[in-house]
Amino acid sequence: MTEYGNALSVTETSIPGLVVFDLPVHGDSRGWFKENWQREKMLPLGLPDFGPVQNNISFNDAVGTTRGIHAEPWDKYVSVATGRIFGAWVDLREGPSFGAVYTTELDPSRAIYVPRGVGNSYQTLEPDTAYAYLVNDHWSPDASYSFLNLADETAAIAWPIPLDQVEISAKDKNHPRLAEVVPLPPKKILVTGANGQLGRALRAELGEHPWIEYATRETLDLTAGDLASARRWRDYGTIVDAAAYTAVDTAETPEGRTDAWAANVTAVATLAGIATANGITLVHVSSDYVFDGTKDSGYTEEDAVSPLGVYGQTKAAGDAIVATVPRHYIVRTSWVIGEGNNFVRTMASLAQRGIDPKVVDDQTGRLTFTPTIASAISHLLDAGAEYGVYNVTNDGEPQTWYQIARSVYELTGHDPARVTPVSTADYFAGATSPVAPRPANSVLALDKIEATGCRASDWSTLLASYLSSGSTSAG
Repeated sequence: MTEYGNALSVTETSIPGLVVFDLPVHGDSRGWFKENWQREKMLPLGLPDFGPVQNNISFNDAVGTTRGIHAEPWDKYVSVATGRIFGAWVDLREGPSFGAVYTTELDPSRAIYVPRGVGNSYQTLEPDTAYAYLVNDHWSPDASYSFLNLADETAAIAWPIPLDQVEISAKDKNHPRLAEVVPLPPKKILVTGANGQLGRALRAELGEHPWIEYATRETLDLTAGDLASARRWRDYGTIVDAAAYTAVDTAETPEGRTDAWAANVTAVATLAGIATANGITLVHVSSDYVFDGTKDSGYTEEDAVSPLGVYGQTKAAGDAIVATVPRHYIVRTSWVIGEGNNFVRTMASLAQRGIDPKVVDDQTGRLTFTPTIASAISHLLDAGAEYGVYNVTNDGEPQTWYQIARSVYELTGHDPARVTPVSTADYFAGATSPVAPRPANSVLALDKIEATGCRASDWSTLLASYLSSGSTSAG
C-alpha cells in the first residue's frame, strides 16, 4: 500500500514563478490515487491559470536517463506518474534572475509548475519512470527556444549520477554554455493606437524595448479580416488597445456610425477573440459616455451603463465584449487631455488670440491627463490586479467645462471673465450638423483603483504643469 501522506501545499523556489506542489497520494491494496492537477484547489495556492492544451508523457526504461536543459516559450506543469527523478531548472529568461538554479527530487507525491523561459531537465533515479507534463501551447518551428548544456560549469548542477556515466542525446551534449545562451525575452506587449494621445503617453510610460510593439493604423489594421493571423499571437502576453473612434458628433452621421461600430465594436471583438484564444491580457480603454449622466454622484464600476448616443453605445458594446475575455482590464476614463488637440489647448489658443468663448456650464467632471491613464495601466499589469473594470481619472474637485476654461485663461495670464457660461442646449442651438448628446455628470468614482495602491494627482495641479510645459509630462 502506498500512502505518502502529504497535504496539498505549495513551496516557492529561488526562481521567480517556479513553484513546487506537494500532492496528497492515497493508496490501498489495489494501488494509489492522486489529484495530479486540480485547478480549483491549486489556483488559490498560487498556481497560475495557465490553460494547458496538451498532455505529454515521457517513459524512461533505465536509471540515469538524462534530458534537457530546454527552455520553451510556454508554461509547463511537471509531475511523475511512476518512479522518481532528480530535476534541475535554470532560469533562462531575460532579466535579473537569469542563470538562477533550482534542484529537487520529484516522485508521485510532488509536482512543479515551470514558467515560460525556465530551462527544464531531469535525471531518472528509478527504472520505469513515467514523466508527465501539461503545456499551454503547441510546438512550433517559428517559436523562440533557449537551451543550456547539462554540464555547464556556471550552473554547476550536482547530478546524482555523473553525466559521463549516463545516456545523453548528442543534441543535449552540444547545447551552449550559459555565457553563450541567448535569453528568452518576455512575452510581447502590443500597444495599438500608438500615434494617439494615449498611445504617445503609453510609449513614454512603457519605454522602447524589443518586446514592446507600438502599432498604428498603417502598421496594423484592426478592422482587417486577417487580423487573427497577422501575428504569432502566442508570443504576446498583453494587448493594450488604445485605438478607438472618438469623433462623438460625427458618429451621429450615417458614415460616422458605420466607422464607429467598425472601430469600437467589430475590431474590439476580433481582439477579444485573439486574446481569449491565446491567453493574452486585453486592456481596453472605455469612456464616461457609456453613462447617461443623470446620477447625482460619481459613477462606480458596478453602475449599469445607459449610453445616450452612438459613440457611447459603441463603447458600451465594446466593454461588454471585452468583459468576456478571461484576462481583461477595462479602464474607464473621461475628459482626456494629452499631446494633441484637446479642450485645454483650444482654450489656451483662444485666450492668446484674444477670443472670448462661450463654454458650457452644465456638464461636470474631472480632467484626465494621458500619463495618468498610462501609469494606471502599467500599475494594473505590474501589480497583477484582479481583472475587471477600473475607473481612471485624475483626482480633485469636479468642475464644469466653463470653470475649467476660466482656469485655463487665468493660468495663461488672461482675464477669466472673458469666458461666458452657456447651457449645452444653447451652445448647440442652430447647429447644422448632428450633435451627440453629452452626459451631464461625467464624474467617475476612484475607490476601486485606489484600493490597488494607485492614486492619481489632482487635475488642477496637473493643469498648471501642462500649460506651463506645453507637453504631456504631467502625470
